[in-house]
Amino acid sequence: MRRRWFASWSLALMLVLSLSGVSASAGAVEEPLDRIVAVVNDDAIMASELEDRMIQARTQLASRNIAMPDEAVLRRQVLERMIVEQIQLQMAEQANLTVDDTELNRAVRTIAENNGMSVDEFADALEADGLSLAVVREQIRREMLMRDLQQRRVASRVNISDREVERYLEQQGGNANVSYRLGHILVAVPQSPSPDQVEAASQEAQALYERLQGGADFADVAAAESDGANALEGGDLGWRQAGELPSIFTDVIGGMQVGQVSEPIRSPSGFHLVKLLDREGGNRSGAAQRDQVRQLIFQRKVNDELEAWTQQIRADAYVDNRLEQSGS
Repeated sequence: MRRRWFASWSLALMLVLSLSGVSASAGAVEEPLDRIVAVVNDDAIMASELEDRMIQARTQLASRNIAMPDEAVLRRQVLERMIVEQIQLQMAEQANLTVDDTELNRAVRTIAENNGMSVDEFADALEADGLSLAVVREQIRREMLMRDLQQRRVASRVNISDREVERYLEQQGGNANVSYRLGHILVAVPQSPSPDQVEAASQEAQALYERLQGGADFADVAAAESDGANALEGGDLGWRQAGELPSIFTDVIGGMQVGQVSEPIRSPSGFHLVKLLDREGGNRSGAAQRDQVRQLIFQRKVNDELEAWTQQIRADAYVDNRLEQSGS
């Protein structure tokens, strides 16, 4: 459950879900003529590429028993994710980053083994779901390039001092090794938002909070409404130790009961709603605890820096979103 930040493979999760017996062709929409749905700097994202990712998103949501968002909403969410990925891949190419075949083969074999299969069995299972191993290998390669880029541009700049470790231990006391499983909904605001934009986001977050208090399913609301990276996972952030979470979250969830949803939490990126799905953990002591705390603080800082960096590269890129212009 507890992985290093740069090993949280979204593609691996998608592949596990896509092999769960849900046909990859379910809900597919035929596209008679290909067209450009977005221009990202010098590259184009085609409607056929978007449809392929839409199939994967529908399969993933169905496998988690999450209610399908409105088609237009899902399409916009998936395209925005593709836009941010494309920007990172362009940056990786400019930095001359590559993934050699040996490393790629190792990654494919690891994903197959995590699904309890050999590579040949994995290829057969993909083919049964309408996918090819060649296409999946390319997706894995892209994920690895983005991971490498994030490591170089973000994680390499993060340093942790001994004093930070001591301060964390003093502040957390017996909670230093507690882990939380959280659900997350983000109502985002743009960089340097106007007061009206902040107020509109605040009101939207409050309305979502009231829907949840009224009994709406958190995962369904997250999939349909959240601007967060985990929206298509129903907002599920998985298990994370306290140090991996932003301090604005840990300050709130420490006093929450399992199943409770926080009121909107303000951050520079927008307004957050957090649901405490579960918690576990206890005390450790000595050098092992200090090493663990150092890693937790590192992960927290990287997560914060990664969020800000992603927003910045998105704002700096030239993006012509033709899906929005067409009203699709």
